[in-house]
Formats: sequence, structure tokens, C-alpha cells
Amino acid sequence: MRLSILPALLVSLVSSSIFALAQSAKPKLTLDEFFNSVSFPDLKVSPDGNSVVIETERADWDEQIFRKELWLYRTASGNLTQLTESGHDSSPQWSPDGRWIAFLSERKASEARDGDARDGKKRSTPNKDGNQPIVSKDDDKDKGDVAQLFLISPNGGEAFRVTSGEEEVHSFAWAGDSKAIYFAMRQPWTKQQTDDHKKDWKDVIRYRGDERGDVIFRIALDEALARHAAMGSRETPDAEKDSGVTPGAVLIARTPLRVDHLSISHDGKRLAFVTASVSQRGEKVEDFEIYLVNLNENGPESKTMRLTRNEGVELNPEWAPDNRHLFFQVNLGSVERKYEDPQPRLYWLDVEDTAEQKGIERWFADYPGEVVRYTTLPDGSVLCACRSRTEVQFVSQASPKAALVKREGWAGTYEMPAAASPSVMEHDVVSGATGTAETPGTPCSACIAFAYSATTRPTEVYIANGPDKLAQARPITSFNKLFSERDLPLAKPYHWTSDDGTPVEGMLMYPPGKFEAKNLPMFVLIHGGPQDADGNVFEADWYQWDRLAATGGWLVFEPNYRGSTGYGDKFALQIVPEIVSRPGKDILAGVDALVKDGIADPKQLAVGGYSYGGYMTNWLITQTTRFKAAVTGAGAVEHVANWGNDDTTFDDAYFLGGLPWETSDRYRSEAAIYRINKVRTPTHMVAGADDIRVSVLEDYLLDRALHELNVPSELLIFPGEGHSLEKNPWHGKIKVREEIKWLTKYGGVTGTE
Repeated sequence: MRLSILPALLVSLVSSSIFALAQSAKPKLTLDEFFNSVSFPDLKVSPDGNSVVIETERADWDEQIFRKELWLYRTASGNLTQLTESGHDSSPQWSPDGRWIAFLSERKASEARDGDARDGKKRSTPNKDGNQPIVSKDDDKDKGDVAQLFLISPNGGEAFRVTSGEEEVHSFAWAGDSKAIYFAMRQPWTKQQTDDHKKDWKDVIRYRGDERGDVIFRIALDEALARHAAMGSRETPDAEKDSGVTPGAVLIARTPLRVDHLSISHDGKRLAFVTASVSQRGEKVEDFEIYLVNLNENGPESKTMRLTRNEGVELNPEWAPDNRHLFFQVNLGSVERKYEDPQPRLYWLDVEDTAEQKGIERWFADYPGEVVRYTTLPDGSVLCACRSRTEVQFVSQASPKAALVKREGWAGTYEMPAAASPSVMEHDVVSGATGTAETPGTPCSACIAFAYSATTRPTEVYIANGPDKLAQARPITSFNKLFSERDLPLAKPYHWTSDDGTPVEGMLMYPPGKFEAKNLPMFVLIHGGPQDADGNVFEADWYQWDRLAATGGWLVFEPNYRGSTGYGDKFALQIVPEIVSRPGKDILAGVDALVKDGIADPKQLAVGGYSYGGYMTNWLITQTTRFKAAVTGAGAVEHVANWGNDDTTFDDAYFLGGLPWETSDRYRSEAAIYRINKVRTPTHMVAGADDIRVSVLEDYLLDRALHELNVPSELLIFPGEGHSLEKNPWHGKIKVREEIKWLTKYGGVTGTE
């Protein structure tokens, strides 16, 4: 028997050696390459299932923006072509008949006339010079406009503007028959009203006083097409600018709140919308509710009816095929009881049975993890990208009471599921072709599209012939191919027991060529949220830069501490009211376990994180001096001022057990600032100058304290940036470049440069 298997064994050993040699021969990932990754903020399948519109986002180093563009994939040809080129295009939506794609764009008026590809050619490759300085731009020609609604044909040609005015479009949706578009924006002012306001108030900001609610308009497609044909390339006449309202737009409804999401029933008879605070600060949970407008009522302005009355933050509404039920997610708060923050959930409500919220049912109620994203399928079932532990997999359910069906696919992370319209047969769709997605060049009536990645598989968009064919899915993009040609770090889950006996999990990402090695220098990189989790996923940006740290020689430890999602509601809720001390103990127990197991070198430990990860970093360096270096961003060091400045104050109060004057001792005991004299760790800080999630004042406070204590520190402020550093790609690149230098200087591990 041994002789019979020897040739096969030799072949296997030779093949393994060749594979290992090929892996080691790959060059390491560089800083410049890392920040030229492409992400996919949105994708939509056409109503007939035979095309996919994809939104991409990438850094444009010359223009100093994140370039957002739309691409179109057709299953019949297997071709991916560029649809828009302005660099400011997002949120695509197919018309129900498949003849148009509507989207939002902040392109300037001149770009609106010539900003799109007519020949499918790509733009030139952005400058990759990692040392190019940020150049100040103070000329109006470099400034974009507010987001307006545009239309483009999937068959090509230039996009044209549908809406006009000084107010941005917050949300939009197609009418069920594709003959009109509904859109929401802040109540427009006439030119006279604007001039009077400037005359009275000059440059004074009337905090709250200048706020006003949204209005919802309808504009007929024929009206928009006729206006486009008449206007051509001419500018909007002054008479139209004076009114502040898009010509031909008909007022449908108004609200004193902001409209964040619009959804039209498939039969076109009902419009649902989700509201938010007009200030865009989550101060009162009751500002976030779902409302209904019956579109078949007489009169230009329809009556609105409130559908929900709860303490949850609703989002992503989508009508079921029966036109009676409306799906929605809740990512903060609770539908069933008083405010709490369990894992994000999915519900639907019966719009004809809203008395005392009896018509609301929860989907995936028996699933132990988080509902990340969802889509309805043509058969009326729901497909969920659901997080459990370190995986995000597809799970489906036929009804709220039906059994859960785990869809078998690859290990890793599935994101942004999209399918054809559930009511496709009701519309005169353009293609009507049928086929499968398993072979390029064939059409597909049952296709689902999604983004997929794993730790060593960069994110791309895939298409499959239904949720039962995930293993046969094929990629339809290759924007991130370069990453597969680099020597990427390998990762695996790690388990330990916290101080109170609770099992905790996280991820370990090893330096290339050192998978499962021992006694490695370790960087603890803490995720934000806290409703999030690290896992089997590929990420490459300023927020998640574990691959760069690992490539630089660090073992990267990413703990899914108490408060993380994917581990059950009880696990997520156990940080109340110990908002930082409870997860902090989990993380320190993980560090202890890794040192005890001989995996981490106790003499070379560093820590860092952004947002909630910054909170945790600021707390941890007050608890121990074991970390040789720390890199923190947008993290608070106290909770009273942060509660007042934060744009989601109700969850802060929930996590701390009450308002500042109700639980003042807790606000103090969970604050790093009162223990800051214990800090000895050299600390690097970053912040967005216009951040309203975690005010830059928190970073100034930490910097001032460390300066007083003579602890080595550095603070970088990024002008014009909010919490997400989404304005200028140079800011995120400089952030990580300097954080790597800081870890190299004080942590003693050579960086990637």
C-alpha cells in the first residue's frame, strides 16, 4: 500500500513546494498599493435580472477626492462597461421597466453636460505618488454642487439632471409604472427668502432656528425628458432659479423632519418614508419613524400617516411583493420594548394593521447573530447577509415563522445582496431574456449579485444563478486583482476566556511567511462600533489597515470584545453600563492569553483603534503600561461633553445607564481622563476637524493631558473631515503612514516603507 501511494505523495510534495515558492515569490503589499483599493458602496440588479449597475469608489490623488462612478455589467455579453465618469455619482436605482437608471450626483453644472462615458473607456490611472503634498484649492471651479437627481440610459449616452435648486436631494424612488420619480429635499426657499435671510442674519448661525423639514415632490418622466430636450446644454434660466423648486415638480407630502429613505410599493399606490432629525443629530429616538402616503388620494398634497411608534432607529425600507407589507431594519434601539441596543434586526409591518404596532413581525428571529443587509427575492422570500461570529453568510427565510435556510457558499463575507424586482412580471421590461449566470455571456433571469471577500481574497462583485448556486458564482469585476498578486498575510480566529469566565473570540493576522509563528511582536487593533466584528473579510482602507501592519512585521490581534455583533444579543448588551471597562477587560484578558500561549512577545506590544476603538485605546493606556505605543483616533476620554456633542446621544445615555445628571458617577468612573495620570505610553492621535460623532475637542483634551504629563504624543487634525474621513483620500493615507511610523519608532518593529 505504501508503495502504491508514493508517486502520488511525491507529486503532492513537489506541488506544495512549488506553491510555497510561488507564494514567497510574490512581492509584499506597499502603502501606495493598499490605498488604491476599490470599494463597492452599492449595486443593483435590473428588474429582468440581466444587468447589474455597480457603484465604485476609489481614491483620485490628483483631484484629492474619492471618485464615485457607475459601471454596468450585462450577462448577455459578459461585458463590464463604465457608465459615468464625473467622479461624483452614487445611489443608482433602476426604473421598474429597466429603461433608465436614476442616481444622485454632486457633479458641477458643466460636468453634467459632458461628464459621462459614451465609449466605455476608463479614466487614466490615478497618480500613485505617495509623497505628493496636499495642495490647497481655493477656486470655485473645484467645488462640487449639492447632490441632485440624474438619469442615464443603460444603453449609453450622457446623463442629464432632473432636479435643480440650492437644496440637495436626500432620497428618491421610482413610481411603480416608471412614469415618474419621487424625491425628497429640505423645504426650498425662493431667492427672495434667501436674500432676506442673508440681509437679516449676515453670517450668523441660528443653531436650530434655521432648521426646516423636508418636502416630497413627484416629477413626471415625460416632463423631465421634455425639459432636457428643450434645455439642451443651456444653463437653468434665472426665472427657474428664483423659485427654488424644480420646474414641473408636484408637491406630494411634507414633514417637519428629514426624509432619509423613500420606497414606493410595486403597484405604485403607496409611498413609505423613514424620517430622521433635521439637524442630522440623533437626539430624540422618536424622530426616527416610518410614515405612509397613499398616492391614489385626490389633491396634489397627500395626507401622511405614521406607521411606527417605538424606540428604534428604522432604515432601509423595502416593499414586499404583496404591496401590503413593508420591510425595515433597526440598527439602534428596540421595536419591542424600551430603548436598548441588541444586534441589528429585520422586521416587516402590515400597513393595513398598524393599531398598537400589532402588524409588526420580526424576521430571522431565531438567528443568533446580526442581520447586516437584506434583499427580497422574486418568490417573496428574504435573503439576508447575516453575521455569525467571524463569518457573514447568506441565510434565507420564506416567512417570519418559516425555518431558516443557510445558503452554502464559500467561507468569508458576503455583502450587499441584490436581486431582480419581485414584481418583474408586472412590467414591460426591456430585455426579457432568460438563462444562467454560471457561464459568462449568458443572460440570467434568476440572478443575484453580491460583493464577496475573505482574508486573502480581495473584494469583488459576483453573480450567481440564485441563492442555491453560490458555489458556482463568478466574479464580474476585477478591480482589486493586484492584491491577489501580493504576499498577503494569513489570518485565523483565536479564542480565550475573559476574567468573568465568558468565552471571547477575535482574529489573528500574521506577518507574511510567519503564519502560526510564536513570540511575535503584537499590535492590538480594536474595531469601532461597538456594533461590529472583525472576521474573515478583506478590507483595505484608513480604518482597517491590519494588512499593512502585518506586512510591517506585526501580529495583529483584532478582538471581538463584549458589545460586538455576531455573538448573540446578551453578548452585545453586556457593555451596559460599563461602556469601556467591560470590553477593556475582555481585551486585556485576550492579550494575557496570547502571551501565555507564547504567541505574543510581552516586550513588544502596541494598541490602537478608531472611533469606539479609539475610546478603548484611550481607556486601556490608563490601565496598563505594557503597551509600548498607541495610535488612537476619534475617541472620547470623557462622556459628559461627548454626550452633548455626539450626533447619536440617546445610545450614549443608554450605554452609561442614564443622562449625565442621572448617573454622574458612572460618567466619571468610565472616563479615561480621570486616570490619565497613569499613562506612560507614547500616543499618536488623529481627528476630523468637523467630526460631530466624536468632537475634535476630545482629542485636544487628550493631547493637552499627555503634554502636561510629558508623555510623547502627536495630534493630526484633518480639515473639512467628519467622522469617516471621506472628503480627501490623502488624509486617510497620511493617517496610516504616520501611525505606522509611530509604531516603528516606539514599538520597535520595522514598517512597510
